[in-house]
Amino acid sequence: MRFDLHVHSLFSKDSNACIDDILELASKNGLDGFAICDHDSIEGGIACAKRAVETGSGQIVIPGIEVSSSKGHILVLGVKEKIEAGLSPEETIKRARAQGAVVIIPHPFKMTSHGIGYVEGLDIDAVEVLNSRCLTDGPNSKARKVAEQLGIPQVGGSDAHEAVMIGRSYAEIDISERSVEAVLDAIRQGKTSPGGCKTPPSFVVKQMFAGHMKKAKKRFMKLLKQETV
Repeated sequence: MRFDLHVHSLFSKDSNACIDDILELASKNGLDGFAICDHDSIEGGIACAKRAVETGSGQIVIPGIEVSSSKGHILVLGVKEKIEAGLSPEETIKRARAQGAVVIIPHPFKMTSHGIGYVEGLDIDAVEVLNSRCLTDGPNSKARKVAEQLGIPQVGGSDAHEAVMIGRSYAEIDISERSVEAVLDAIRQGKTSPGGCKTPPSFVVKQMFAGHMKKAKKRFMKLLKQETV
């Protein structure tokens, strides 16, 4: 089955993708499920999983988070409690394991997106070797080469910041039953392979601009609130 393991919703500081649009486009784009991995927030994943049940969408929604560790981003899937930002990669992973979660290193060599820069020595379940928002092939190629050398399972993720791009890249996961836990177990067992293609550069630039505008608006509203107190 096909899963996009790296999706952002409006609960991320740089995304405006609403939950209903994500669910609708995930089905239209041929996915069986996806993971919401907002930046340092678990709210989007929980809300989307609940909404999927309410709407009968049929999508398997995995609550996740993209944690900003002290050295770079780490995806945690099947998360139940928020993991604070700024911890070392090792401590971040330790806290993920305490929740029984799956750990994936996203875009490890894409330094413009807070890639962690290495993989070896970390207690992880998989490496994202096909991130659709990489403008060049270099970061993905290096991630794939390192994962192959170390024998670590490989996955793909769109890193979509707008709903229309969900499923652009993905992971083919071999599961026998439709459940979040079955997906997580399959990743742990390495029953996964990356697929898909890159996001068109025009969309990446558009997403980046929209993200900067959202963050600027948030900063402005915070300053405005301080002035009115």
